[in-house]
Amino acid sequence: MIDFSGQVAIVTGGAQGIGRAVCEVLSKGGARIVIWDNDKTLGQQTALEVGNKSLAYAVDIADWESVKTARDATLEASGRIDILVNSAGVAGVNATVEDYPVDEFAKIVDINLLGTFHVNKSVVPTMRAANYGRIVNIASIAGKEGNPNASAYSASKAGVIGLTKSLGKELSDMDIAVNCVTPAAARTRIFDQMSQEHIDYMLSKIPRNRFLEVKEAASMISWLVSRDNSFTTSGVFDLSGGRATY
Repeated sequence: MIDFSGQVAIVTGGAQGIGRAVCEVLSKGGARIVIWDNDKTLGQQTALEVGNKSLAYAVDIADWESVKTARDATLEASGRIDILVNSAGVAGVNATVEDYPVDEFAKIVDINLLGTFHVNKSVVPTMRAANYGRIVNIASIAGKEGNPNASAYSASKAGVIGLTKSLGKELSDMDIAVNCVTPAAARTRIFDQMSQEHIDYMLSKIPRNRFLEVKEAASMISWLVSRDNSFTTSGVFDLSGGRATY
């Protein structure tokens, strides 16, 4: 168990899936969790269940004003922001590029990429002032490999990787680490947005021949946001079960 005593951790998309698993691990380590999720009811329930005076705010990460409001409320309630784990995201429909709805493509990019930019941007001033911070963005193996019939998701997650590398370099002269992980698919509610054909395709590409367990993702992320991770930044950490080719 890693010691996070006295630290405050924002987890976007923390009400369920990988985000919830991260909340549970960090809370057990002593961190106060602040969940930013668009599902207010589920977020509040998760905050109650993970304990340690955790909080939850309804946030649309694609909306900069919503993110700023949540950031300010977090600082008012907790006085600090030590950790950000950006787990919020959507998969979108499965379709070829030529058939992909233009509005749907924009929506996926707005949430997955622009939303990541918003939440990262919002916490940087506080971390810079404290000369300390740990950020982990949840990208995807699709951002490295590119999944057919998932161009919006793949492109948005590739953007998350690039954004992470840029921000990490910008803050490299301080005790602030910015990294991302590239998970293979985990069986969470995001599967509800995908066709069974696409789910089967993703499984067929994983050499371990199973999906990622959310607790496995949380274990890696918990080290990345710990004080022990004092050197690595702008990194991309594989969680693909052997699928990644680089």
